Amino acid sequence: MPHRPPEPPVRSELSIRGIRARGRHGANPGERSEAQEFVVDVRVQVNVEGDELSGTVDYRSIVATVRRTVEATSYVLLESLAEAVAAAVAQVGPVLRATAVVHKPGAAASLDVADVAAEAAPSDDS
Repeated sequence: MPHRPPEPPVRSELSIRGIRARGRHGANPGERSEAQEFVVDVRVQVNVEGDELSGTVDYRSIVATVRRTVEATSYVLLESLAEAVAAAVAQVGPVLRATAVVHKPGAAASLDVADVAAEAAPSDDS
């Protein structure tokens, strides 16, 4: 079989939805003293090189980064948490760009609405 040159990387978008983590975020002091549930959806763009895990990003790394960010930080604004998650995920391996949507189920329940969420993506010049 003749040797073929390697294929150029292919840009791909991965999506992971429903990452659950407990954190201390919110405008009310009680929200920062007692951990509550947050649910995070992320989209990441990567260049995929070949059909091997080493040619992309491992989902487990993304999930671990999201959970670590939600659990180890504390923000007043949901928007700030979404930005922190997106920025942290953007630093994982070969991730080119990340977007995070952070849902706050407790706030939705207290308002009797379906969802309360904030979406963020770090700017390209950050």
